[in-house]
Amino acid sequence: VLSRPAVEAGERLGFLPGDMKEKVDPYLRPLYDALYEMMPADKVERAIAAEVIEIAPLAFMRGRTLAHSAVILDEAQNTTPMQMKMFLTRLGENSRMIVTGDPTQIDLPQNTKSGLVEALRILDGVTGMVTVRFNEGDVVRHPLVAEIVKAYDRDGKLARGLGAEG
Repeated sequence: VLSRPAVEAGERLGFLPGDMKEKVDPYLRPLYDALYEMMPADKVERAIAAEVIEIAPLAFMRGRTLAHSAVILDEAQNTTPMQMKMFLTRLGENSRMIVTGDPTQIDLPQNTKSGLVEALRILDGVTGMVTVRFNEGDVVRHPLVAEIVKAYDRDGKLARGLGAEG
C-alpha cells in the first residue's frame, strides 16, 4: 500500500475537476512515477489491477486495518499530528510500515505542526520502531541536488547562528 497526503507544495491549486480518482491522481503522481522507474509500466498496471499494489490518498485510510502488507507513507512531513496517529494505528498483523519525509520541506499552512516531526518526538525510544536519517550523501537524483541540499543546510545553520560547523 502506497499513500501520501494531498497537500500542495506552497501554492493553492483550488478545486480540481472530475471524479474522485481524477481529483487525487495529481497528488499521487509521484508514487506512480517511482513505480514506473522500478518496474515496466505493464507490470505496474497488472499489479495494481490484481490489487498486489494499492495507491491511496492518506484521507482514505481511516477505519482500515492494513494486515499482511508493506505500507509506505510518502511525504509524511505534510501530515498533521492527527493524520499521522491515524495512519500509524492502521498497522495490522504481519505488516510493516515505512514512513518517509523531509522535515525541511513542510508545505502545511503556517502554525500547523507536522505529524512527522511530532511522531519523531513522541515515538522516540518506542520498541520496534527505527528511525533512519538521510543526508546529502543519500541523494539519488541529479548530483547537483546533493550540492543544493548542502547549500540550504549550510544557509539554515548560518541563519540559526550555528555557523558552518554547527
